[in-house]
Amino acid sequence: MSDQNLNELLEKIHRELEQTEATDEAGRERLRHLEADIRSLRQRSGDTAETDDPMLERFQDSIDHFETSHPELTMMISQMMTILSNAGI
Repeated sequence: MSDQNLNELLEKIHRELEQTEATDEAGRERLRHLEADIRSLRQRSGDTAETDDPMLERFQDSIDHFETSHPELTMMISQMMTILSNAGI
């Protein structure tokens, strides 16, 4: 997948995060971390994008946490993790 496609997906996730509301503090904290991680990935695009293990763990934790309450968001995060994995990141 090209940088353009990844950027488009990151933008979709960003918009989804803006519309997502969490009902508990743990969910709100995950949303804050996701937003910061997405901003970081968007700023690094074009460079050799690198993620760190804590970021990948937060993505997976978010998928686990929001899987039933926000299926669209979890699908996009899962897709993004697949793209990053396929790119060797």
